[in-house]
Amino acid sequence: MKTIYDIQQFLKSFGTIIYIGDRVADLELMEMELKDLYQSQLIEPREFQTALLILRHEIQFQKEKVIKKDR
Repeated sequence: MKTIYDIQQFLKSFGTIIYIGDRVADLELMEMELKDLYQSQLIEPREFQTALLILRHEIQFQKEKVIKKDR
């Protein structure tokens, strides 16, 4: 996994499609879904860590973008 799209496709393989319309909320919900899959031992630790890193990076980017826009 290298992109948010990759994570979306990965989650889709488990029957999970996430779209709320708020980018940060979508990303946070994806993170929660990944945690559930990991805790259920349905995904490997490496997949979980990689996806989590990508999601958290994108969440931070989106939040910073909003802050810059509000200035």
